[in-house]
Amino acid sequence: MAGGLTDTGEPYSAFVGLVYMFNLIVGTGALTMPRAFATAGWVVSLALIAFLGFMSYMTTTFVIEAMAAANAQLRWKRREQEEVEHSESTSEYSDDDAVGPGRSEPESKPILSIQRLGGHVDHFDIVERVEMGQMASMFFHKVGVNMFYICIIVYLYGDLAIYAAAVPISLMEVACGNHSCSAGSLKYNETDPCWGTVTRKSAYRVFLAVFTLLLGPFTFFNAQKTKYLQILTSLMRWMAFTMMIILALIRIGQGAGEGHPPVASLSGVPNLFGVCVYSFMCQHSLPSLVTPISNKKRVGVLVLADYVLILGFYVLLSFTAIFCFDSSLLHDMYTLNFTDNCNVLNVAVLRYFLGLFPVFTISTNFPIIAVTLRNNWKTLFHRDGGTYPWVVDRVVFPLITLVPPIAVAFCTHNLESLVGITGAYAGTGIQYIVPACLVYCGRRHLEPVVGREAVNKHQSPFRHSFWVWFVLVWAVSCLVFVTVNIILTETKK
Repeated sequence: MAGGLTDTGEPYSAFVGLVYMFNLIVGTGALTMPRAFATAGWVVSLALIAFLGFMSYMTTTFVIEAMAAANAQLRWKRREQEEVEHSESTSEYSDDDAVGPGRSEPESKPILSIQRLGGHVDHFDIVERVEMGQMASMFFHKVGVNMFYICIIVYLYGDLAIYAAAVPISLMEVACGNHSCSAGSLKYNETDPCWGTVTRKSAYRVFLAVFTLLLGPFTFFNAQKTKYLQILTSLMRWMAFTMMIILALIRIGQGAGEGHPPVASLSGVPNLFGVCVYSFMCQHSLPSLVTPISNKKRVGVLVLADYVLILGFYVLLSFTAIFCFDSSLLHDMYTLNFTDNCNVLNVAVLRYFLGLFPVFTISTNFPIIAVTLRNNWKTLFHRDGGTYPWVVDRVVFPLITLVPPIAVAFCTHNLESLVGITGAYAGTGIQYIVPACLVYCGRRHLEPVVGREAVNKHQSPFRHSFWVWFVLVWAVSCLVFVTVNIILTETKK
């Protein structure tokens, strides 16, 4: 959740943290990337994904630095409060000694003196989990805090809409697809029949209704992932991705590849940008991932290694896809390319496994994201010391969480566009603008307290303020470019 300070959870090794981050980043966005690659061209796609991977890594280091600054801030405030309480207690015995001529007020005592009193204590240790919403409250003004919550709410809405569309699409393709091994070269229309007089579009909406009825009620309660469910979904994810890469490589190696992607096509760049931003998203969950790591000495190196591995994985998955399949036949959900073509996969069980793979993995994430979004709505309108009426708390907030994404999924199931728009707008805010503002404000906020001589051991390698402004200018430029492109595209229609 984007909210406040919470417990760190059970600690784990740095390697386990690396695996968790890898699993978090490599999700639904990866399945929509092959089609985006084919649309934009392989040279442009390679250059853009490498650059966006670098930008995402930079802002990840910004968030980690801001987390360390937030921990230092909390320790300072706690120590300050202790000194105030101690001063009040001693004043009962000697009012003259409470604040003497040679004694500093708690607010003016530098944190370095406190650090020396504590011996080996490093105030920049990340030992308390401070979520992005709490950091925003610490470092931003009220307008900035509200803008942050609006941004993350929009992003989570997009996430839920993507999930709500992806599951019914997969079920529709499995239920209505032609599994006679002759469907690989066919392109279905929404009006094509599925069951008798029931069209594919109607079947999709039936599955969407079933999905809503089964998983929607979790929005009204608190849902938690279990450890074993996480392990199971991670294993399924790796089995599916590895299988798709190997099958595509085998087909290409046999000379049966049908893909002839363009070198460059600028018309596909805006959507590719959104898909890539969405596919590198992890900044909003970094506090939950990094804080439990027991030894954070090499966390910077591990994060860099994670991004290099993820970039290589995305390139391998997408390149094998665009050279294996004809670009016009690539599905929005890449797994579906293996369910209707027996020339690629002639084992029925495995075809159904890949076809239903998004159903299992996405269905486990939907309730968690829905509850997170509901809680962020509550936090946005939270009144200090106040509580919500039962109807508002248990009915209104869950409904405003659930209804909009289901309505969007009911109107469209174009996953490529949903992922592109979510990534291009809300994703840009969460991945670029918020981390840059957090690290900039965090540095300015703590400098009067810690002094210039204090060194944040989790400081980003991109410590110069130039990089912060570079990220902000890049983010604004991308938003303008995507918006103009959308307007021009709609005008031509």
